Amino acid sequence: MHIRTVAFDHPDAVKLDAEVQAEYHVRYGDGGDATVLAAADFVPPNGVYLIAYDEAGVPVATGGWRSQDGNGEGNLDGDAEVKRMYVTAGLRGRGLARRILAALEDDARAAGRLRMVLETGVKQPEAIALYTSSGYAPCEKFGYYRHHEASRCFAKSLVRKGT
Repeated sequence: MHIRTVAFDHPDAVKLDAEVQAEYHVRYGDGGDATVLAAADFVPPNGVYLIAYDEAGVPVATGGWRSQDGNGEGNLDGDAEVKRMYVTAGLRGRGLARRILAALEDDARAAGRLRMVLETGVKQPEAIALYTSSGYAPCEKFGYYRHHEASRCFAKSLVRKGT
């Protein structure tokens, strides 16, 4: 596997986004994640979008982060928000999401972001397990789904101890 930086509107990103939206529909019975995202949100140094490719060059996992600062939706100055974490069904359980998450954290830290935040839902227990086992803790709700009962928000400091 190799992880590559791509544009959020790259054809492989669009393909994987359609897959994750279909999965959200199955799990939640709605039209998918309604959070407004734009390709410009993921342009370095204010964000990044990653895709993992298998040995044959097939896109199999994705994730991105975008800068967020204090706003009326509960974000704090210095936040980096994780978006569109997804691994294709046949390759789950092999550590791909953990690798992408670590790469996103490293990139956001290098860009000067202070805290990584994310929103997921109660019908995604695998995601919640990944995040909590990666050092994320529940935080005050933020973003589009902050008023939804099924929403869960998590945060992790990006500030290295001793710096």
